[in-house]
Amino acid sequence: MADCGLPRLEARMLLERVLDKPRAWLLAHDTDPLAPAAVAAFQTLCARRLAGEPMAYLLGEREFMGHVYAVAPGVLIPRPETELLVETALECLSGRQAPRVLDLGTGSGAIAVAIALARPDAHVTGTDASPEALAQAHANAQRLGAPRVRCLAGDWYAALPGGDAPFDLIVSNPPYIAAGDVHLDQGDLRHEPRGALTDEADGLSALARIVSGARAWMAPGARLWLEHGWDQAAAVRQLLADAGFRNAASRRDLAGIERISGANL
Repeated sequence: MADCGLPRLEARMLLERVLDKPRAWLLAHDTDPLAPAAVAAFQTLCARRLAGEPMAYLLGEREFMGHVYAVAPGVLIPRPETELLVETALECLSGRQAPRVLDLGTGSGAIAVAIALARPDAHVTGTDASPEALAQAHANAQRLGAPRVRCLAGDWYAALPGGDAPFDLIVSNPPYIAAGDVHLDQGDLRHEPRGALTDEADGLSALARIVSGARAWMAPGARLWLEHGWDQAAAVRQLLADAGFRNAASRRDLAGIERISGANL
């Protein structure tokens, strides 16, 4: 581990994955020889990490809202800042009985499943245009004990069946990075699905589409909350106001960044 070139914590996590053993076991068996196959598997994972592949993909999982989600290449990795969107969603649902919730661009299902687990009475629907992501979301819902989460394939609202009942809450963490942003070629973002990161435009087009189409799917008094980039809060509030929504507001994450914006009918 000391010679692999990775930070000690990352090296330990990779070895735990290879051996399928916890840290306490590693400490108790620190002088045990490793089988050649385990050494080779560990070295392969180290090489992939040194090449920049995200730890979440190498481990096959990422913790979010106290639950461990399976993640794989081709699906956006859940991030801590997105927990603010879930926490706000649960506040909006307080006092509502059997609320209907829509998560647009559900990806791994992290948002939809977290809401469903916190509110077992909720009827939660997640949509995604990526079959790979939708399969991951369905698998996470089943594995984590939220089998009622409905996963639908399609582009935003186009995934919803005609005549579907209106929703009490719509949430989304859409692609909001501008196409020319240099961060797309740096760090973990290089390995994540580009379509989940950028709209291949100014970073606001997906947000604008969600806002413009939301009213047709919302029940009276329903709310819409969206995650966005660090400098997009004012623009998203304007999109909401222009679409006829009321009480547009933004909330800051733990870093003090206006991370989500929302409004109500």
